[in-house]
Amino acid sequence: MNAPFAAGDRPRIVGWNPSRQEVDAREGVLRIRLLVLPGFSQLSLSSFVDPLRLANLVLGRPIFEWAIASPDGSPVLCASGFTMSVGSDFADVGSRIQACKGPNMVVVCAGDTIERQTSTDLRRIIRLCVRQGVPIAALGTATWFLAEMGLLENAACTIHWDKKAALIETFAHLKVTDRLFVRDANLATCAGEFASFDLVMELISEHLGKEHALAVCRYTTAGRWRSASDDQRSINTSETGISGPLAEVIQIMEEHIEDPLPLHDISRCVGRSKRQIERLFQSSVSSSPMRYYMNLRLARAKRLIEQTQLPIVEIGIACGFASASHFSKCFRQTFGINPSAWRTSR
Repeated sequence: MNAPFAAGDRPRIVGWNPSRQEVDAREGVLRIRLLVLPGFSQLSLSSFVDPLRLANLVLGRPIFEWAIASPDGSPVLCASGFTMSVGSDFADVGSRIQACKGPNMVVVCAGDTIERQTSTDLRRIIRLCVRQGVPIAALGTATWFLAEMGLLENAACTIHWDKKAALIETFAHLKVTDRLFVRDANLATCAGEFASFDLVMELISEHLGKEHALAVCRYTTAGRWRSASDDQRSINTSETGISGPLAEVIQIMEEHIEDPLPLHDISRCVGRSKRQIERLFQSSVSSSPMRYYMNLRLARAKRLIEQTQLPIVEIGIACGFASASHFSKCFRQTFGINPSAWRTSR
């Protein structure tokens, strides 16, 4: 842990090593450039940026500086429908990195349509960052772009849980985890949304010390930030009133979508009888265990239909259906439409 420092001291910059893009030795300032794509998550962006502002406020001077860029320099529309003004375009960011004029870190923030938003300028920025050792952070679905560029071949990564199945099926060789964020050398992937707060708080803690990071938390009323090792799925269950034993069963179901387990195998895994599990589901979610399991599989299938171009037959297999006809029947019973018709209606 870094020792706290007085307002006149210069902080030690640790964590991701900026390499050639060293933090300004005189000012100790970390300059961050945020690349936002149309449809980006405003929650992801704000959760990352506002703690930086508060860190400067707590310290009494600007240790963190940031600027936002869009593909063409025009205001960019976020997923919530708000338009955000930006300071530059991607081409300018690339030119500055190539000239070794900063930034010290690049953060990519994207939305649901990331697979259709790659560009020459964005690829150039990422290649220059890799070449010059500039740390890169991908928030939410931006992990997809790094996977397309082949930057995640030998490292674990994470992505928002809603996009995880599509990422795994499209890039089968990746080591995709359910963690809130994953850092490897000069590369970080983050689940986005509130997990962006946890990632940036770890960065603030490493740069300024835990005492100043806790002061930032007090401003946000968060109280604390979560560890990178925390699991996205634990958030989706334990914080919604679902009991620990039921959450354990649901986690096993989510881990076995492609190869569904019979209830007696699940009961052995959790050390509870089938009847106990049935009572847990009935009292908590008003469903039988296997009906809930089926809905999990069909929900994943629906996301894969929407988010990938995989053949319907392959999607059915990836979600544990032995035949295309059974998959189509179950999908139609739940959503009122055939899988292929659902794809064409999007």
